[in-house]
Amino acid sequence: MDSIFNLKEKIALITGGAGVLGSRFANVLAQQGVIVGIVSQSLEKAENTVKDIEANGGKGFAIQANVLNKEEVEKAKDFIVEKYGRLDILINAAGGNMPGATIQPDQAVYDMKSDDLQKVIDLNIIGTMLPTQVFADLFAKQKSGNIINISSASAQRPLTRVVGYSASKAAIDNFTQWMAVELAQKYGEGIRVNAISPGFFIGEQNRALLLTPEGKLTPRGEKIIDHTPMGRFGTPEDIDGALLFLCSDMSKFVTGTILKVDGGFAATSI
Repeated sequence: MDSIFNLKEKIALITGGAGVLGSRFANVLAQQGVIVGIVSQSLEKAENTVKDIEANGGKGFAIQANVLNKEEVEKAKDFIVEKYGRLDILINAAGGNMPGATIQPDQAVYDMKSDDLQKVIDLNIIGTMLPTQVFADLFAKQKSGNIINISSASAQRPLTRVVGYSASKAAIDNFTQWMAVELAQKYGEGIRVNAISPGFFIGEQNRALLLTPEGKLTPRGEKIIDHTPMGRFGTPEDIDGALLFLCSDMSKFVTGTILKVDGGFAATSI
């Protein structure tokens, strides 16, 4: 069984790798012996994440690139091919939301800012599709590769207020399944595409939405916990197992799957 989980010396690239979720992925994989590339628009942030990895005994490298710029992503691919000769794992962790693409309780849908909506759609959808498109060429030549996208609990069950984010994450689910079929049928079983769908985790973007300054649940936080059978928010460690499972050969017959890590949120209706 050890060999199935063995990830030592695998080469991984994580877009949004300097973010809260991406940096967690990076450190978890590095602890398993993966050489992890961190992609960020901020080279300083990417380098700081690599420093954290190396401080814990892991190996990493930083790449400055905008996931919405094909030329920059192509340069990242060329760098990896020249330095390592291959890529084993691509994790599309770049994404996010904006206040202007969210409907507040005292707003209506026509109050939503079109520019912010476009930015959210671009970051989540194009920011996943474009790197996948670029590196699919490399995976096709290798006849191997592992792509992991990041979905959301709001993709399978649209949540009130976050209309732009929910719609764009729903597109990620569709794209994950489409690409899984496309790559497997054309290039063989060595290429897999899956997604992790986190439930509710406390981060800087949603802390004020879910918790009061005193650390108590807000009304929205209470609703979420009431609809989470396990009765709590997720912690970063809760995603580790799903990540390692999808990255390893333990899941070598798994493709086109949206793996939920949500404490049962998607399974409850009342």
